[in-house]
Amino acid sequence: MQDIIIIFRNIGIWDVVDMAIVAFVFYKLYTLIRETRAEQLIKGIFVLLLATPLSGVLQLHVINWILRNTMTVGLIALLIVFQPELRRALEYIGRTKFLTKSIADIEQEEIQRLVEEVGESAASLSRQKIGALIVIEKETGLNEVVETGTRIAGLISRALLINIFIPNTPLHDGAVVIRKNKIMAAGCFLPLTENATLNKELGTRHRAGLGITEKSDALVVIVSEETGAISVAENGQLYRYLDVDTLKKRIDNSFEVNEAQQWKFWKYKWRRKNE
Repeated sequence: MQDIIIIFRNIGIWDVVDMAIVAFVFYKLYTLIRETRAEQLIKGIFVLLLATPLSGVLQLHVINWILRNTMTVGLIALLIVFQPELRRALEYIGRTKFLTKSIADIEQEEIQRLVEEVGESAASLSRQKIGALIVIEKETGLNEVVETGTRIAGLISRALLINIFIPNTPLHDGAVVIRKNKIMAAGCFLPLTENATLNKELGTRHRAGLGITEKSDALVVIVSEETGAISVAENGQLYRYLDVDTLKKRIDNSFEVNEAQQWKFWKYKWRRKNE
């Protein structure tokens, strides 16, 4: 315990920076190989790395000899086995800002993808007069809504969104919940609005979309099954008969306002701290 305390006392600022850079590089490498064949191969390598010293402790001499000799030629084997992934990683480094891409850039890319995929999905569903209810989560968590539906946790795409709402399919009736760039669940149940002055012509889909915005800061895209009209519900207000460009701008502006509010909040906290 004393040795551990001494080690922590001797850690300097550059040691922390060094470890942070290494951790970041490993994270980026993991994102490159995630959900590929290389991910399973690396798991196998970790098993071998653990099995080698363990076989020595247990005095399994033959197994230990095989594993140690396997590790001797392991580097050459890794270059051969991971050749496609290494090539992909080098291409990625040359194509993008591998180490300098900011979190803000990544978030902006996610927002733009969200705007495009939701906008084009709504446009297609509107033309076909297929009803849809798309809930876009912002700051307020909607896990209780997600739990009422069928979990998907798939990357957002217009093809997936359109197929979910095709009539007579298992998930078409209910709401889709989107978190960042993922469709978290479909067929979800939403609370109905308590607004008694709402137009009687509006059906359950519009009332449910409006209801969730009264209990959270979510933005909801609604496509009418009867008319194909596109509406947006936000902050307890319903905006009807939007075209696709207006819809995209409203979604984009909603996140821009949200980011601006966050910036004002942190700026206020910094000012209070320095007063």
